[in-house]
Amino acid sequence: MVLYYLLSTVYVVICFLLLMVILLQQGKGDMAAAFGGAGSQSAFGARGGATLLSKATAVLAGLFMLGALMLAIVGQRGSSGSIMSGTPTPPPAAPASVPASAPAAPVSSVPTAPAGGTPSTSAPTPAPAQSPSQTQPPK
Repeated sequence: MVLYYLLSTVYVVICFLLLMVILLQQGKGDMAAAFGGAGSQSAFGARGGATLLSKATAVLAGLFMLGALMLAIVGQRGSSGSIMSGTPTPPPAAPASVPASAPAAPVSSVPTAPAGGTPSTSAPTPAPAQSPSQTQPPK
C-alpha cells in the first residue's frame, strides 16, 4: 500500500515536470513573430535549448507512460478482479408472450356466478377488438 502512494506521488511530480517542459518549449510557427515575439527571445538562446528541452520531453514522456503502467499493475493487486463480483445475478427473463399473429381466445357468452352463489345479471363481456393485421380484406 505504501508503494502505491509512493508511486502516485512520483507520478504527479513527473506530470508537473512534463507540463512545465512542454510549456517552456518554443513554438515552431511564425505566429509569435506576428504578435511581437522574436525567435531569439528564449531562455536558452535561439536553438540551444531545443535539444535539451526535446530530450527532457522524451524522457519525461517515457517516465509518464511507465508510471501509468506501474500504477495500473500495483493498483490491480489489491482488487478482486471485477466491480460486478459482489452483485447478485438478475432473475431469469420471463418467457415471451403470445405473438400478435396468434388468434384471440374465444369469449364465452355464458354468465358466470359470483362467489356468493347467485347468478350474475350483468351483460356478457364483449369480444376483444381485432387488430388490423388479424382482419382479412373481403374477396
